[in-house]
Amino acid sequence: MNHDNYDPAYITDILKTTKTVALLGASPNPDRPSNSVMRFLLSKGYRVFPVNPGQAGKEIHGQKVYGKLADIPEPVDMVDVFRAAEYLDGVVEEALALPQKPSVIWGQLSVRDDAAAAKAEAAGVKVVMDRCPAIEYPRLVG
Repeated sequence: MNHDNYDPAYITDILKTTKTVALLGASPNPDRPSNSVMRFLLSKGYRVFPVNPGQAGKEIHGQKVYGKLADIPEPVDMVDVFRAAEYLDGVVEEALALPQKPSVIWGQLSVRDDAAAAKAEAAGVKVVMDRCPAIEYPRLVG
């Protein structure tokens, strides 16, 4: 897939079919983008599981924080990655090792690793990189 330009229908389909999101790198700090994006996703009806090992067991926006993807007690549709690009390959490895793989791995703004994306796509997982669902949703879904 060409990750320089996404067909709007590709992203729209992801946003409309996703119901559960693991938000990797969730922060309790309201000034952090991950915090506001989590709030936005919750406001649009998504179930969001914040993931942050330093906050595990606490709550962000009323949702229990998990230490790693494997700790989430149910499968998720999408892994939304708020980590530096160099960690994306490890996130893909962790996601692919889950008993039920997510349908989508979404790298936030500036999070891009084409080799990691190719690995996920080879395993049947859709990938979006260098985009934000809180920007794409109002633009494409309404």
